[in-house]
Amino acid sequence: MPDGAFDATERQYLGLLEEGSGTDAIEVRRYAMLGVPRGEQTATRIDEQYLSLTDMYLDPPDLLIVTGSNPIEARIQDELYWADLVELLSWAREHVRSMLLSCLSAHAALAVFDDVARTRLPSKCTGVFSQHVDVSQPLTAGLEAEILLPHSRWNSVPREALEHAGYDVVVHSETTGWGVASREEDGRQLVLIQGHPEYDPSSLLREYRRDAGRFVHHELDDPPYLPYHCVSPEDWEPLERMHHEITEGEREPLLVDRYPFDEVGARAPWPWRPVATRFYANWLTSVDRGKD
Repeated sequence: MPDGAFDATERQYLGLLEEGSGTDAIEVRRYAMLGVPRGEQTATRIDEQYLSLTDMYLDPPDLLIVTGSNPIEARIQDELYWADLVELLSWAREHVRSMLLSCLSAHAALAVFDDVARTRLPSKCTGVFSQHVDVSQPLTAGLEAEILLPHSRWNSVPREALEHAGYDVVVHSETTGWGVASREEDGRQLVLIQGHPEYDPSSLLREYRRDAGRFVHHELDDPPYLPYHCVSPEDWEPLERMHHEITEGEREPLLVDRYPFDEVGARAPWPWRPVATRFYANWLTSVDRGKD
C-alpha cells in the first residue's frame, strides 16, 4: 500500500488497541511479511522498526491482528504474498490464542481453512452503512442492536457459507453482507472482519481522492466510486456534484485538485468510533478470559 495508507493503518490499529485496553498494559509488536509491495519510505521504516515473521514464530503472541491489503489479482491465490500469508495463518491457527483478520486477510483465512472462495461484487462496496448486531455475543457486549460501520471492498463471501463453516455472524447488513464473524476451535478464537471499524473519519474520503486523482490523470480507466455517507451532510452535495462532473463529463484534473478534501475530511463525522473501541475492548477481554 502507499506510504500514507500504511502510516494511517498503523496509527488506526494502535489507537484502537490503546483505547480498547483501558488501564491494562499490553505489549504491541509489529511484524511485516515479505512479498507485499511497499513504497520506499515504508520499506525503510519496516526495516528499522518491524520484526520478521520468523521472530514471531519463535515467540508467539497471545493475539494477532492481520490487516487487509488492496487486492491486485482477481484470484487471491495469485497475490505475490500468498504463500507467506498461508504460512502465517496456518501457523497462527495452532499457536495464537486469538486472531483478528481484516478484509482480504479474512477472505484468505476462509479460503485456507474452509475452502470458501470470495466473490467479486458487481460494484465496490464503499461507505458508512447501518449494520445489525447480535448483542448476545461476547464480542458485541455493550453495543446497540444497530450500528454504523465503514466498508470498502471489491469482494465478499456469502453469509450462508460462513454459517455452514461454523462461524457465528455477529454483525450483518442486507446491504453490505456480514461485517463481523467469529468461530471458536480447540480453545482458540478466529475473528473475521469485512468492515473497517479501525477507519478514521476521513479514511473513505482519502480513498476516493486517491482513486479520483488516478482517474482524471488517466492512470485508471474505471471511474471512482463515491463512498456512501463519507462526509458531513452539508458537504455531500458539493462532493457529489464534483464526482458527477469528472465521471460524466471531462476528466479534468483541476476539478479534483481544487476540491477542499482536507477541509471536508476534517469535518467528517465519526459515529462508529465508540463502537470500534468497545468491540476491541471486548476482544481483548475475551483473550484475557481465555487465560484463566
